[in-house]
Amino acid sequence: MTVTTQEILNAGILIVDDQEANISLLTQLLEGAGYTRVASTMNPKEVCALHRQHRYDAILLDLQMPEMDGFQVMAALKTSLADQYLPVIVITAQPGHKLRALEAGARDFISKPFDLAEVRMRIRNMLEVRLLYRKLDDYNKRLELAVQARTAELRESEARFRGLTELASDWYWEQDDTGAFTKVSGPVQEMMGIQVGPLVGESPGYLSGGWNEAERSFLRETIGSRQPFLDFVFSHVDADGAQRKFQVSGEPMFSESCRFIGYRGIGVELTAKA
Repeated sequence: MTVTTQEILNAGILIVDDQEANISLLTQLLEGAGYTRVASTMNPKEVCALHRQHRYDAILLDLQMPEMDGFQVMAALKTSLADQYLPVIVITAQPGHKLRALEAGARDFISKPFDLAEVRMRIRNMLEVRLLYRKLDDYNKRLELAVQARTAELRESEARFRGLTELASDWYWEQDDTGAFTKVSGPVQEMMGIQVGPLVGESPGYLSGGWNEAERSFLRETIGSRQPFLDFVFSHVDADGAQRKFQVSGEPMFSESCRFIGYRGIGVELTAKA
């Protein structure tokens, strides 16, 4: 992310000074250097309104002014505007005021009497930082909007996917990387005793007798090797001797960094379909 020379020269600058001679000198200096948007005021009470209207990239602010000095102007700018970056360069002939001005929020200072080369450099440097800050702020806002839009798309896609799986199956399920069921929709909890939550592998319904251990062992090995499985059939014998068959399909899930985060899949009870 960079700032071009033309962007710097097109930046908005406001000069605030109660001395017309200082305003004339700084205006000539800036326009002579190629700056195209230079404004000025001798009334410090106008600064907040002018900045709110024009959003200046730099405010050259004299500290010693009657009725309202530069420190009061900076305080008013900070309380009346939402912009966290105060683009102020103070103008002062008092060395003791420099540190106080910086502590009050000024970004830099220009000493009187003016060293014209130093003035040009300080203004250009602050403008470059200011414009970079603004570009970064705009980029972050666009990125936030893009993330919000993408999140909404993913939620909508997940809702459609969940709706389709529920139409095509008796239940939808997800497991985390430890094997705990984190999401279950449909009657699988009633049919198989599976409960959502940590340590689900310890739930009595899931580990109770009646399951075909060879089938369960094969399914465990498949999941342990992070392999997908399609239409896997396994059976269970109920307490009354009735045999029930289930069919499941699943696939491993991975994060953007390719880390395994669990499984998801669908299932049906074949017995009920017969």
